[in-house]
Amino acid sequence: MTFQTTVREGVCQLRRPGTRWLSTAWDGGYERTDAAYNVTVPTAFDRTDLDAYRAERLGAAGFPVGPTLLTGVRMADARRARDGPVTVVATAGLSNPAALPVHADRPAGDEADAGTETWRPGTVNLLVGVERSLADGTLATLLATAVEAKAATLQALAGVPGTTSDAVLVGSAPDCERAAFAGSATAVGAATRACVRDAVAASLDSHYDDGPPVPADTDHGVVTDRQTDVDRP
Repeated sequence: MTFQTTVREGVCQLRRPGTRWLSTAWDGGYERTDAAYNVTVPTAFDRTDLDAYRAERLGAAGFPVGPTLLTGVRMADARRARDGPVTVVATAGLSNPAALPVHADRPAGDEADAGTETWRPGTVNLLVGVERSLADGTLATLLATAVEAKAATLQALAGVPGTTSDAVLVGSAPDCERAAFAGSATAVGAATRACVRDAVAASLDSHYDDGPPVPADTDHGVVTDRQTDVDRP
């Protein structure tokens, strides 16, 4: 059985019965449940009772409660990529980029920021489903593989590795063939990287008519340009 997607009422569901999920959301961690979700929130979203908000939105769409990500990107701009046992659904918005310059003459001082006191809905969110049985540690490796692919794709296309509110949900199917590893050199990892790259790129293309914004032109985001003390451990 493959991972199935359903979109309605601004909610995208990625479903496969009995999936073991790992989430980086506000209530993140490991959970076994049939489905995970990505939910579009309105502009100027300011709810802090996120558990209650999730229940309201999923209930209104006719879905049971499950692990959930929130985004300012409309679900019409979500894109799905599949390769072998891997399914990835991405939404990509860059209104709040998080730049990380890497060069020898980076200035000292605190992080520069613009409007970070209020959470702004931009967000690059990923739902990743793998038709393989993964141990908890391997599922964490899959998460790292997906995040690395997301960062590389955004750096190449938009000049930043992510936003201030990116989130990822990865899931494995315990009733499928076991995969001991999920790094970039494995079949699962390679498929995940390709799917993340293509889904994120396609969502950016859908979300922006003239390509992603230049980070310097956005109103919200951060630039981590501080210096640290580096020595030999």
